[in-house]
Amino acid sequence: MGTLLGILIPFAGTAAGAGCVFFIRNQINPLVQKLLLGFASGVMVAASVWSLLIPAMDMSAHMGKLAFIPAAAGLLLGILFLLLMDRLIPHLHMNCEEPEGVRCSLKKSTMLVLAVTLHNIPEGMAVGVVFAGMLQGQEMITLTAAFALSIGIAVQNFPEGAIISLPLKGEGLSKKRAFLYGAASGIVEPVGAGITILLASYITPALPYLLAFAAGAMLYVVVEELIPESAEGEHSNIGTIGFAAGFVIMMILDVALG
Repeated sequence: MGTLLGILIPFAGTAAGAGCVFFIRNQINPLVQKLLLGFASGVMVAASVWSLLIPAMDMSAHMGKLAFIPAAAGLLLGILFLLLMDRLIPHLHMNCEEPEGVRCSLKKSTMLVLAVTLHNIPEGMAVGVVFAGMLQGQEMITLTAAFALSIGIAVQNFPEGAIISLPLKGEGLSKKRAFLYGAASGIVEPVGAGITILLASYITPALPYLLAFAAGAMLYVVVEELIPESAEGEHSNIGTIGFAAGFVIMMILDVALG
């Protein structure tokens, strides 16, 4: 039951954020959006380091000075995976008119949701891999540490849910449909996490690589999308402030609860 709750927490964060469409009349203030994007970036970077990369290297300590190999290889593979997905899956980012990925005739609203869904894949993988490691009895991963990651990603997902649902309402969708689209963008997280946990007994030997893989995929999202979007428009330091707040909060969660 605890594991099921843990993998559902990030989705709850996305759904709660999407629910803002019922309470906020207009679009999010650009400065607030920059702050939220920076905050999400900080949470993901801190989670990648404390919850994924450091445990991956700790699990490889028996390799001595080569303990960095699983973390380095997994990280690079995660970045390459997201790079490939970015090129293949049709999606549209906020404030952009030109879609990315293969050409298709999908609606703009659908491609906006696909963009967020694409970025939620590594988060679902990260939660699944950490809970799988905990269930396999890895000393470096405790239940509280796994929940710390879930809570941190849920906190980061809240602004993402709002950032996707509010523009969809602006595109002409009803509040209910905008909420459903925004919430649906996060369903990939518990699904991906659940599949990873079901395969736990098979992935144990590769766990350090998979932890780093999830970290690489998350860092790709931060560098490729979140940070550039937080710096768009008139220059402001608000995104940097949000990043610092997100990083510190996630670091505290991981260390205090881990």
